[in-house]
Amino acid sequence: MNRFQLTFLCAAALVAPVAQAQVQITEWMYSGNGGTGEYAEFTNLGSTAVDFTGWSFDDDSRAAGTVSLSAIGLLAPGASALITEGSEADFRAAWGLGAGVPLVGSNTTNLGRADEINLFDASGTLVDRFAYGDVAFPGTVRAQNFSGNPLTLADLGPFTVTPGWVLASVGDGFGSYASTLGDVGNPGIFAPIPEPGTLALLLAGTAVVGGIARRRQRAAQA
Repeated sequence: MNRFQLTFLCAAALVAPVAQAQVQITEWMYSGNGGTGEYAEFTNLGSTAVDFTGWSFDDDSRAAGTVSLSAIGLLAPGASALITEGSEADFRAAWGLGAGVPLVGSNTTNLGRADEINLFDASGTLVDRFAYGDVAFPGTVRAQNFSGNPLTLADLGPFTVTPGWVLASVGDGFGSYASTLGDVGNPGIFAPIPEPGTLALLLAGTAVVGGIARRRQRAAQA
């Protein structure tokens, strides 16, 4: 488990009541430089793995089964998966992603400036919906060349984008960086910035977890 997953799991445990589903849409970029600049991210917010076999994606047509997400396979707790317009190979190369990040490439159900991201489970039940658009929802970001990210887990609750979603910038708290084509995002990494009170609890919890891990390591070496 990497530090982003550890930090996320601690934060999720502290504000879990905010989440409305175990898997949620946590990042998006509707347009960028080439097909690798369009993607959506799905993150497992729960404490157990989720099997994506039979799961699917669609845009504002809202039709379950449109784009299969079965290739994602088993998504571990705290892990994120992606769907992109570009080929899998091109996307991984542009963003420097290894095989450990689940990815579905060559999506032809493309996203527009104002659109929806709909996630369905194997039974065709809607798991999460994210409607966005800077014109349709005044005061919200336009995720072109820069991905949109939620400032807190609370921003994941509504089915529509909120002013709490912000654009990625290189070196921000989300771990964002530039792709080889110049787009900026953090695909495959979900690290929401918690509110100040939650952050203090999170840091304390992380310190405790770190202390336990160090004690176990010293005990194992003794």
